[in-house]
Amino acid sequence: MKRNVLITGSTDGIGRQTALQLAGKGYRVIIHGRNEGKVRATVAGIQQATGNAGVTGVIGNLASLKEVQSLARDIREQVDALDVLINNAGVFQTHFERSKDGYEMTFAVNHLAHFLLTRELLPLLKKSREGRIVIVSSMAHASRIDFDNLQGEKGFDGYEAYSVSKLCNLLFGYKLARDLERTGITVNCLHPGVINTKLLRKGWGGIGAPVEKGAVTPVYLADSPEVAGVTGRYFVDRASTRSAPISYDIPTQERLWALSEELCDRALQGGSEA
Repeated sequence: MKRNVLITGSTDGIGRQTALQLAGKGYRVIIHGRNEGKVRATVAGIQQATGNAGVTGVIGNLASLKEVQSLARDIREQVDALDVLINNAGVFQTHFERSKDGYEMTFAVNHLAHFLLTRELLPLLKKSREGRIVIVSSMAHASRIDFDNLQGEKGFDGYEAYSVSKLCNLLFGYKLARDLERTGITVNCLHPGVINTKLLRKGWGGIGAPVEKGAVTPVYLADSPEVAGVTGRYFVDRASTRSAPISYDIPTQERLWALSEELCDRALQGGSEA
């Protein structure tokens, strides 16, 4: 039976390459992007390259939590079960900007959107025989988190905001893995490498490794029988390793989770931080 996989931010970069490889393995891949033209072009390109007619697309702007909720609804209409969710999309902001809900953009897209999308899609993942959640973090994740400056309240620095958002990915992933231990759903995080993507060029300049290398660990965590049943880990180059000590702190995980629920629910009910 073919397995269903959703990859956020999969119209270019690591996400597109991951989609291409999983489609080549016979997965029913759902391409996600915010631009309808790019989504259609990516779907057509991967179908043609792999001969896999099961590649489809969904559109949604992760800078709007109401659109994230609608995105989840669209996915529920497409599939009865979701076997793999790859939370890949990410942004790097050189200047402070607010999302449509009034939240700092880096935190909103890199963390809150995926927090909400995962929450909305859990019922579909629970219908899979072996659901996997794969979260693309980064070796650039922060070693500390200041909840009083989580959204640039005391000052904004693009690198710090990105670094903290990648720590949030880990804090979220580890708590989620613990919460889902008895469900059969696994949750793992990863650093894809220093890869030649738009995000790398915007944040750091220079050229990284090719996207083929960046897709190695996401594809491994999505597909390999070697990690069946493995959960709550952080992978680099397909090997489990340790992330920053703060990422394992349960009170910090719980605090971020509670705040994330509050901010998501506030946005969906029509309010914001703005």
